[in-house]
Amino acid sequence: MIARITDMHEKEVINICDGTRLGFVDDIEVDTCTAQIVALVICGRSKLFGLFGHDQDIVINWKDIEVVGEETILVNFACASEQCRHGRKGPQILGGLFR
Repeated sequence: MIARITDMHEKEVINICDGTRLGFVDDIEVDTCTAQIVALVICGRSKLFGLFGHDQDIVINWKDIEVVGEETILVNFACASEQCRHGRKGPQILGGLFR
């Protein structure tokens, strides 16, 4: 399958380790010396409509990509940071004071 970089924006990235939907591809890192794709970048989610900034971007190395499909990209991405588990955890009130 041949795909353009603009086609990657329409693909949803899913982590096969835990089934987490990480988001859509926002950017691609390219090594200009070798002309190879190094990583996919998924921009962090905005906090309160963008008023409080964004979460950190998720950078997925090209070697962690398992399958590039028609609509999705499956990755094997082991991530210990909280941003990668945003779908699992409910909202925190007052910094997690009430759990």
